[in-house]
Amino acid sequence: MVEWKTKISDSKESGAVIRGKKLDELVGKVSFTEMIYLVLKGKLPTQSEKNILDAIFVSAAEHGIAVPSATTARIAASGSGNFVQSVAAGILALGKHHGGAIEGCARVLQESAGKKTADEIVADAKARGERLAGFGHKIYTEDPRTKRLFDIARAENIFGKHCGLALQIEYVLEKSAGRKLCLNIDGAIAALISDLGFDWRLANAFFVIPRTVGISAHVFEELTEE
Repeated sequence: MVEWKTKISDSKESGAVIRGKKLDELVGKVSFTEMIYLVLKGKLPTQSEKNILDAIFVSAAEHGIAVPSATTARIAASGSGNFVQSVAAGILALGKHHGGAIEGCARVLQESAGKKTADEIVADAKARGERLAGFGHKIYTEDPRTKRLFDIARAENIFGKHCGLALQIEYVLEKSAGRKLCLNIDGAIAALISDLGFDWRLANAFFVIPRTVGISAHVFEELTEE
């Protein structure tokens, strides 16, 4: 018989304990963002860590109807009429080319920071014929969300070596490609969560969590108005 084990939580008759803290004592005392940080990281964030995570979640919550997660969710809603199924369909539409680049970019940044220069990273990707995740956007030559997030990160003293490396890669890519391949929202989040100390294998959670809000809104609108 397999015994499932977890350090995340425990539920007893006396109540649930999350990361060593009683759930009933957390309710009403910590924000949703702080709770997310606690569950994922194992500790409560500092005020600066909370502020940058708040900013990340706001920046990624919604970005229009013409993205795979929104359109897929609305198509599912128009066919099934089921809220949960439709939201799940929208989440399943997230991937390599929509939100999923955070993981790939975070991996490159975390495995390269202090070991490889931006020139080496770009040259390696070019030699393999691979596109660097987190760079380029179909609309923006400069992603305004990235600029805003990095401004906040600097103000909160969160901007570190991974953010610096991401901007260096952006500069080298522009020289190499002859056109601007901006550090997009995925790349910015990848750099920020890396500087916050989150493992790259958890990176996509920082898009899935906020974008579920936008997907839910699209499903509700489709079910009630369209």
